[in-house]
Amino acid sequence: MYERILIATDGSELAGRAVDHGIGLAKAVGASVLFVTVTELWSALEIAGEYEDGELDAVRAYEKVAAKSAEKTLSDCARRAASEGVAAKTRHVADRRPAEGIMTTADREDCDLIVMATHGRRGVQKMLIGSQTAEVLALSKRPVLVLR
Repeated sequence: MYERILIATDGSELAGRAVDHGIGLAKAVGASVLFVTVTELWSALEIAGEYEDGELDAVRAYEKVAAKSAEKTLSDCARRAASEGVAAKTRHVADRRPAEGIMTTADREDCDLIVMATHGRRGVQKMLIGSQTAEVLALSKRPVLVLR
């Protein structure tokens, strides 16, 4: 049924539940997994604040911190998969909106399923905060398994 499962994670506890579920599903069906974490483009407001605080190369500093965080998140996921005997690869997508990075990677890597978590926001909160999961659900050409 599934041969390659993309598991999206931001390193949060909630995303960790999706990671565990995705690994379990992959093990059950004999699939490999591709862990993906997406870091967004730096914010001009944040960078301006950093510059005012004396950080003269704030963009480079942001990129370095984002890359280090992504590396830790992905290596933790790879370790979890290895402990369950599931073949895994990792991918850090930088400077993208999460939904865009997840869908583009799923298409490029020909993944059969996307697994991700959602906070389950509704109403005004969803409208104000937005939902990357809702965007993936609405626009993905591939099946999406969402865990609350």
